[in-house]
Amino acid sequence: MKHKAISGRVVTLAALVALAGCGANGRFDPDLRGLMGGLGTADAAAAATPRPAPDERGVITFGNGQVALAQAGETPAALAARLGLNPGELASHNALPADAPLNAGAVLVLPRQVAAGTAPVAGAAAVVRDPFAGQAAGQAAPAPAGGNPREHVVTSGETAWSVARRYGVTVQDLAAWNGLPADMSLRIGQRLIVPQPGQRPDRLATTVPGAGSPTPQPPSAAQPLPDEATPPAGAPAPEAPATDLGATRTAASGSGRFRMPVDGSIVRVYDKGRNDGIDIAAPSGTPVAAAGAGSVAAITRDTSGVPIIVVRHEGDLMTVYAGLDAVNVAKGDSVSAGQSLGSAGKEGVVHFEVRKGFESVDPESFLN
Repeated sequence: MKHKAISGRVVTLAALVALAGCGANGRFDPDLRGLMGGLGTADAAAAATPRPAPDERGVITFGNGQVALAQAGETPAALAARLGLNPGELASHNALPADAPLNAGAVLVLPRQVAAGTAPVAGAAAVVRDPFAGQAAGQAAPAPAGGNPREHVVTSGETAWSVARRYGVTVQDLAAWNGLPADMSLRIGQRLIVPQPGQRPDRLATTVPGAGSPTPQPPSAAQPLPDEATPPAGAPAPEAPATDLGATRTAASGSGRFRMPVDGSIVRVYDKGRNDGIDIAAPSGTPVAAAGAGSVAAITRDTSGVPIIVVRHEGDLMTVYAGLDAVNVAKGDSVSAGQSLGSAGKEGVVHFEVRKGFESVDPESFLN
């Protein structure tokens, strides 16, 4: 349980190191598109069939519901009056104020069925044009061959790209079917109609020279795996050999750049991605010292309230100390090698990391 408590701080430590290492001009790309080349949906989904054209009032009827296209400058209240619906009901159903101005072609999901194909209300425009389907409104079109669209209610944090990826459609189709603005913005509670995805292209089709070849689908994705001997679920697992690292490992031997932060045996070694440092046995109250000279870059606490200290050293190196109780330094303090940072907490283990920039490295290669 102690190991789990210490390893559970990996996310906290990584975030703390990132903040401690940011310069004044540092910027983050939270959607990662700037770092990973786009993360678009076009390559992951095939184009859906075009959205059916609306009738003369801008209503599109599917087997599982109806939507209406707004005219330029129209509000949910005006659209509701045009269709004989309750303004508050239509606005609430689409998470909009009743007097919110709508863009031409904006799609609102109707809360209940209205009669389709009737003449427009007096004073309304005779024809509502669909800016995405490219057809006159009076030309009826059948429901898409792929079946009725699905309905999705937008929740906090979702984007047009994440919704498109979730349903396997292109973001362009999602925008076209819903009349989304050019910036693809969504609002919490917005109801989207999601078309059925189209037929995916041949994954092994010839590509344009220089464009690269698509990755073929692995057989295991479409065909069952071959039969293999599998022990029953209730069969006991083979016993693992008992390993007591605390009895076989003491202080590490390395380049000598840093000293051990606490006197004790290494009970868990570095394993990048699993344990980004080493865990050192230390009874509660054991002094914890700076591994080398530097300055205190950050002090914070994990979700359990246990202090975490980050010390910056020369050579783009940082050391991280977790599992402490009392703290004897403050952010910005200069510390010397061996100077007390605090004392070990009640968990009986001090977690120690060495980082080169933001990347963790094996602390034992730096310890003497």
